Amino acid sequence: MNKSDFFYELPKELIAQQPNERRDGSRLMHLCRKTGAVSHKNFTDIVDLLNPGDCIVINDSKVIPARLAGEKNIEMLLHERLEDGRWSVLVKPGKKARVGDELIFGGGRLAARVDEIIEDGLRVVSLTHEGDFEPLLEEIGEMPLPHYIEEKQTDTSRYNTVYATHEGSVAAPTAGLHFTDEILQKIAAKGVKIARVTLHVGIGTFRPVKEDDITKHHMHSEYCRIEPEVADMINATKAAGGRVIAIGTTSCRTIESRTESGTDGARVLAGSGKTDIFIYPGYEFKIMDGLQTNFHLPESTLIMLVSAFVTREKILAAYNEAVREEYRFFSYGDAMLIV
Repeated sequence: MNKSDFFYELPKELIAQQPNERRDGSRLMHLCRKTGAVSHKNFTDIVDLLNPGDCIVINDSKVIPARLAGEKNIEMLLHERLEDGRWSVLVKPGKKARVGDELIFGGGRLAARVDEIIEDGLRVVSLTHEGDFEPLLEEIGEMPLPHYIEEKQTDTSRYNTVYATHEGSVAAPTAGLHFTDEILQKIAAKGVKIARVTLHVGIGTFRPVKEDDITKHHMHSEYCRIEPEVADMINATKAAGGRVIAIGTTSCRTIESRTESGTDGARVLAGSGKTDIFIYPGYEFKIMDGLQTNFHLPESTLIMLVSAFVTREKILAAYNEAVREEYRFFSYGDAMLIV
């Protein structure tokens, strides 16, 4: 299967540059997984499309201000905090970040010594800084918005979900940006369970698929965690005949990667660790019955994932209709619910 099989034409003016005035003010395309039939709704209608006994799975990771502008026109993107306290980072230009070099940020308040150069051009750095790291990062760092968002943002808090809790992502789990506290309360009041998992989104979100043969593409590994009570909630939903609906591709990848199959069916396992699961057509879903997500970039791993859930033909037909109907695309764009 080739990368070009997942291409579609998208006018640039449909790429959302700013969040909707209201979090829940976006449109919602309802796509029937079985037939491919499409209906056009508002995001607030998602409450009516869920059934009592369903379980939605949300990713509560929080985006940190991971982009740092330094001296000598250096830019550093924090990628992942390692177990020994160091960080893996992406530095531009890379030629100014050789082993042993020291990079300076915030007028000298933060320094990064390059210890190693690892795969995909990432560096491992040791940080020294004035005072506590998190408040300093909030002061001198910037939110790492995707490259296709070209307009200056007035409220970067909108690039986190209302339920973002655990800091560690360098890109938002954008499917959840549409939810408000009020919608979550209505969902819970209807008898729908809300399961919180964590997957810290890494720089793989920004990396294109370079191989023409998509099976040769390698995903960056990302940290994810499922607490025991959350695994029990999801498994109980399946046992009772309810639907498990992932809110976003990161929630999908978390639960699908931490699942074991047995004689009595598949079960989600509690625990934490790294996942590099790459889901594309041919993948057999073990747990997930539905998916709410945004509209993704052509030829990206994300459109490959949703194509695996529905079929490539149905997804491309739905995307082409979204273009004709002038939906807003990508991180700050409109939403799709597939059930």
